[in-house]
Amino acid sequence: MTSRVATIAFQGVEGVIVDCQAQFVSGQAAFTLVGLPDKAVGESRERVRAAFHAIGLALPGKRLVVNLSPADLPKEGSHYDLPIAVALLSAMGVIPPDFLQAHAVMGELALDGSLLPVSGALPAAMTAHANGLGLICPKASGAEAAWAGEDVGIIAPETLIQLLNHVKGTQVLRRPEPRLRGSAPDLPDLSDIKGQEAAKRALEVAAAGGHHMLMVGPPGAGKSMLAQRLPSILPPMEPREMLDVSMIASLSGELKDGELSRARPFRAPHHSASMPALVGGGLKARPGEMALAHHGVLFLDELPEFQPRVLESLRQPMETGTTVVARANHHLTYPARFQLVAAMNPCKCGMAGEPGHQCRSGPRCAADYQSRISGPLLDRMDIQIELQAVRAADLALPPAKETSADVAARVAAARAVQARRYQALGKPGLRTNAEADGKVLEAITLLDAPGTALLRDAAEAIQLSARGYHRVLRVARTIADLGGAEDIARIHIAEALGYRQKAASLRAA
Repeated sequence: MTSRVATIAFQGVEGVIVDCQAQFVSGQAAFTLVGLPDKAVGESRERVRAAFHAIGLALPGKRLVVNLSPADLPKEGSHYDLPIAVALLSAMGVIPPDFLQAHAVMGELALDGSLLPVSGALPAAMTAHANGLGLICPKASGAEAAWAGEDVGIIAPETLIQLLNHVKGTQVLRRPEPRLRGSAPDLPDLSDIKGQEAAKRALEVAAAGGHHMLMVGPPGAGKSMLAQRLPSILPPMEPREMLDVSMIASLSGELKDGELSRARPFRAPHHSASMPALVGGGLKARPGEMALAHHGVLFLDELPEFQPRVLESLRQPMETGTTVVARANHHLTYPARFQLVAAMNPCKCGMAGEPGHQCRSGPRCAADYQSRISGPLLDRMDIQIELQAVRAADLALPPAKETSADVAARVAAARAVQARRYQALGKPGLRTNAEADGKVLEAITLLDAPGTALLRDAAEAIQLSARGYHRVLRVARTIADLGGAEDIARIHIAEALGYRQKAASLRAA
């Protein structure tokens, strides 16, 4: 007789039901595992044997075949231990088959029979629920899986013997409760920054509309400090956004104790990061930094120091909001609707343009360094600002009176305006002006005659591309929203154009 139990394989953030089949057949005693298992899945045979021995069971002296179907789908990870063990227990008559028909199973076995936490419990629970199943997972992953919904049946034993006792009715396991991270993270405040008022205004505009931002300035001008304070003025995530972010974090094993947080992600990879680290991929095609920054901020400090191929890999996700990891036999797609914030020095020595300073290599120092950023990538940066070095007189000033909470209130109000606007237009999936495109952008950016004339003349003067033209409109729409204006006026266009001046100088370089 063949026993069967459902488990989960992951393709991106999507789960796929895998049928784990176990059968004892005549022949020499052996344990054969088929269905494209990787090394971790293949080693589950020894973990299952040891766990059975720990709870006082032994495999019959027969030939055992375990098949993971569909057989042409690669199986990766240690979460196949528990479904294999449960399928064997069913084949041995220990667990009734009707119990297994109602649940999907995932979990890693320790040698003593305890269950260890695994990655992907949240997307696994959602996949199981979509297929009319409950989920059996380790206790350490139960709180995470419980976020899939109150109507999802979750059984979270701590050991294999607890699961057997629950099946027999001698021990009833309570459904785990979802946990939300109670205290908000201690974020640095904008009031810590002295001077750079224009940069603070640009950061507020970027936060309100979800715009990509590039900061250029000498060392010590406060570029990294500004970027690190962006999360403190962003609104907390909505439940749907929190669930999307948590599913990616779950696959990466970054959910601590199964606790979800409403704080937006802030990812700051080092400039030595490889393309798989940023885009995703590697041996097991894990999510990259772009996907981990979904609905949050991706901060790239020392932008020109990144490898050119890594920087160019940003271009498509910045437009589509997704990253694609291509493999010979399948493609994985991860959501990556991030807000890119980048910082760079104006030249290799970092002081080009500062009064009294002259680069040793002359004007070519700045030109060669800035040319490492390609035009197409630069064109996708909505806001580009140039910071000046902070003077000693600025540092002696008392702390700024305006805090992150004050700015966050204005940002939240502007985002609420955008949410209502897109809801009225029948586009509830759009959240910020940076995501608007096509006919939606035309509908929300109607200009008066002075604004149209200014934008037309400026577009010719600084040679705006079609993409740059539309990005100016998006930024102007956000500036108007911050000011509580229904229509975009000339003053909003003027400020938005001011954030493109650095792009023109970089292109010239």
